[in-house]
Amino acid sequence: MTKRLFSIAAACAAFALSVSSGADLPQGAKAPQFATQGALAGKAFAFNLRAALRKGPVVLYFYPKSFTQGCTLEAHAFAEAMDQFRAAGATVIGLSADDLATQRKFSTEACRSAFPVGIATTRIIAAYDVALKRADLPAGLSTRTSYVIGRDGRIKLAYSNADPGDHVRLTLDAVRALRGVGTR
Repeated sequence: MTKRLFSIAAACAAFALSVSSGADLPQGAKAPQFATQGALAGKAFAFNLRAALRKGPVVLYFYPKSFTQGCTLEAHAFAEAMDQFRAAGATVIGLSADDLATQRKFSTEACRSAFPVGIATTRIIAAYDVALKRADLPAGLSTRTSYVIGRDGRIKLAYSNADPGDHVRLTLDAVRALRGVGTR
């Protein structure tokens, strides 16, 4: 088990060195609706995109695997920016194919109980066209892709990049632009 986790982590680290260009769902496209299970602060909960959009824009970010270096760094960055996302009226949720037990742990440790993470089923991964297609990695992983979805259910920003560095800044800027709030 440890050897398999090490090989997944090594493969994800190698993947992080390659940069992918834009996400496959274009700006202006209708975001696929979904519901899934997830965790917030270690507690299980149900997430429904349609219900979340009634409250405001949604930042939906896909990440390959909980507790890998890049995914943990990205979760920390989103956690640190949560007050700014809330001030801009946005809901943030991270999605990966990890099981609920892993999401519960990741939601407290990496996400610092600041925002939820959910289970990206194969259907959700396919609908958002974020499947990580690499022969050297296990099936079911997603690319590192962030979407900002407006209250109208349309994609306002789609950004894919294996480097977690710009995901928070770009999604926060897009959310602020929706509300007419100045960017950083």
